[in-house]
Amino acid sequence: MPHSDILKDAAAENRIFASRALIAFILILALTLGLTVRLVYLQIVGHEHYATLAKNNHIKIASLPPTRGIIYDRKGRILAENIPTYSLELIPEQIRDMDDTLARLQQLLAIPDEKIEQYQKLRKREKRFTSTPLLLRMDDEEVAKFAAVRPFFPGVDIQAQLVRHYPFGLLTSHVVGFVGRINERELKTLPAAEYRSTHHVGKVGIELAYEAELHGKSGYAEIETNAQSRAISTIKTTDPIPGANLHLTLDIDLQKTAYEGLDIYNGAVVAIDIKTGGVLALASRPGFDPNPFVYGIDRKTYHELQTSEDQPMFNRALRGQYPPGSTLKPFMALAGLEYQVINANNRKFCPGYFQLPNVKHKYRDWKHGGHGTIAMNAAIVQSCDVYFYELALSLGIDNIHAFLARFGFGEKSGIDLVGEKEGLLPSKKWKRKARNQSWYPGETLITGIGQGFTQVTPLQLARATATLANKGVIVNPHLVDRLADSDDNNTAPLPQHQAIIPLQPDHVNTVIKAMIDVVHSSRGTARVISKGIDYRIAGKTGTAQVFTVKQEERYNENKIDFKLRDHALFIAFAPADDPQIAVAVIAEHGGHGGSVAAPIAGKIIRQYLGETSDASRDAQ
Repeated sequence: MPHSDILKDAAAENRIFASRALIAFILILALTLGLTVRLVYLQIVGHEHYATLAKNNHIKIASLPPTRGIIYDRKGRILAENIPTYSLELIPEQIRDMDDTLARLQQLLAIPDEKIEQYQKLRKREKRFTSTPLLLRMDDEEVAKFAAVRPFFPGVDIQAQLVRHYPFGLLTSHVVGFVGRINERELKTLPAAEYRSTHHVGKVGIELAYEAELHGKSGYAEIETNAQSRAISTIKTTDPIPGANLHLTLDIDLQKTAYEGLDIYNGAVVAIDIKTGGVLALASRPGFDPNPFVYGIDRKTYHELQTSEDQPMFNRALRGQYPPGSTLKPFMALAGLEYQVINANNRKFCPGYFQLPNVKHKYRDWKHGGHGTIAMNAAIVQSCDVYFYELALSLGIDNIHAFLARFGFGEKSGIDLVGEKEGLLPSKKWKRKARNQSWYPGETLITGIGQGFTQVTPLQLARATATLANKGVIVNPHLVDRLADSDDNNTAPLPQHQAIIPLQPDHVNTVIKAMIDVVHSSRGTARVISKGIDYRIAGKTGTAQVFTVKQEERYNENKIDFKLRDHALFIAFAPADDPQIAVAVIAEHGGHGGSVAAPIAGKIIRQYLGETSDASRDAQ
């Protein structure tokens, strides 16, 4: 058929049009159906999701930092507080030339290079529109200097804020600790939501151990923003919850007495409430000022602290490990009685040395001429080494280890601080594992007088003394008495007793009687502290060797370097008939426990019992 005839075929044209119209209708119907389904999904199924996204396009959630909890001592005196201060803060988005601005500020306010470096690291973690502190705790002169030139520093301003402060400085540096700026490692482990607007975190001491409680809960604000994420207005605010206030068992007056009592000696003092286990004093000397760490300690000062031979940042009370010396002898005597290898009336002869069978080596007594014939009471009072050499040999290292472990030697006390050391309580098993060596009888002898491998912390020694005073009742050393909110509500209960060591009462009384004689008898090594009191103190002096004296030599502290002199130790509890307080003192290179360590404990006991006696009279 000719082409002109096809074009004139009306029926064919209608069929073509109809098919095309049908295809178009089906296409339109499909598109309409798809659009309807999508609208249903957006309006009903996905409404909540997309509404949230839309809201977030113009509403930002800003974290509001909580106020850190206050730390008090047992009498309500503030040990850590938040003080209002001024900080110099910069908003990078509003600063055209950051390097120039920082250089001019550094020249104006004499800002150290390390603070500039700290700020550069800090601002990289924040948004450009966030206000970031460069200087904390500005003094009046710095504030006045900047105020005079404020118009020339766009994007820089002074803000008021709360900064942590420690009013007792070095006295509480080890026990309360301090807060410092959050570092990169901490930033990865801390809850991002809670610390988004917090720049400081607990580093050591109570501040670290109770970080979660002290920090509180962050609040938030819903802020309306424009397309550039700049704040326009605040829509809604949820206030942060302040951190809990901590009431410690620590007595700052006893802490001061303990710290100052050490005087020229490095060392540690721990005092424990025997009834509750509350730590009344936990002093480590030397200390350091924790306040510079809050707003950024300078490199020179920090380097001096880190490299000092005296190690002021080392917590000796918690982490110092020392030979217990003769302070171990009351526990050894009790072990001998409990294992029935000796009784209190057995008498031993002390010629000034002891020898193992068929061995030439002499294990010497501190008294060159010896103590003569001596029984348990006199052996403890006069601290006879030979008596305890023989006792240790009779007991054997396995029994010694087992018995002393019951008093907490060789293990952590569980105090509510981070970083406690466990000391060392040697045994055959330990030596085989640690040194791949056999145990020798001579090592048992020196273990019996608190020398050799044995290491204790001052806290362990105080806890063991409190357990002995309690006649076997073990208490958990702790520093936090209770947690409370700002209205002093929601207090937490005191920890309970941990366990009881089954001991024969007459055995314990025999040892305690000897410890009383250490202080109150005419031949006691700590009789100097017995004067002028109307109660009895039970105690034991100790001297721990720093180095070993050769067989043919004699120890003379006047002819050796100070750092090689013996450590002076003393343990005590009082009143002996109704124990209230236990004390352990270690004065490094102090030489004699009776003349150096005992007077420190005596001062603490007098002060504490004087106060408790006054309180009792007032109550009546």
